[in-house]
Amino acid sequence: MSYQFRNITVLVVESTKAMFDLTKSVLIAFGVNQVYSAYGYDEGFETFCRLNPDLVIIDWLDDPKNGLELTRRIRTDATSPNPFTPIVLMTGFSQKKRVLQARDSGITEFLVKPYTAKALYQKIEQLIEKPRHFVKSESYFGPDRRRGREEEYKGPERRDNEPLEARPVTQVSISTALQKAKDIARKRDQTGEDDIKMEEK
Repeated sequence: MSYQFRNITVLVVESTKAMFDLTKSVLIAFGVNQVYSAYGYDEGFETFCRLNPDLVIIDWLDDPKNGLELTRRIRTDATSPNPFTPIVLMTGFSQKKRVLQARDSGITEFLVKPYTAKALYQKIEQLIEKPRHFVKSESYFGPDRRRGREEEYKGPERRDNEPLEARPVTQVSISTALQKAKDIARKRDQTGEDDIKMEEK
């Protein structure tokens, strides 16, 4: 599936301008026209509330309040314009402990630096083609940490290791697809989440 990216708004929260410029250049190559920057926790949340973007890409950050805390705030703060917004967390840490911490903060996808353009594209694809319901408990609000619950979504399916070139070329508005993912997330927004086991990929 080939997606039209030009109508979506992406917020990139980074710790340095150099890293933002790198991610922006990749997104522009995908066809994204609206890429906005924020540096650090406070500016990140303020910009998120002002823009209400379709997608947020957050670095782990070096702030006292890091990208995980920003993710939690986007998910749970009463002033957040859309707690269901897809969030991709980027980090140079790939240890299992870090992955679990990121997952438990409410991120949607996890991307290890240094990343390739193809890897970022596939993460965005994952948001669209395999959206996850959201769940709520006393200690967590975010995407269901157990995968495989997307039966209600009838969008195109693709194996994770399928080459990008092999996909049929059909144009789809990504903003519409991301909205569908958010709608599915809302359907699952509920109290009383069961104990959640670590997802193994």
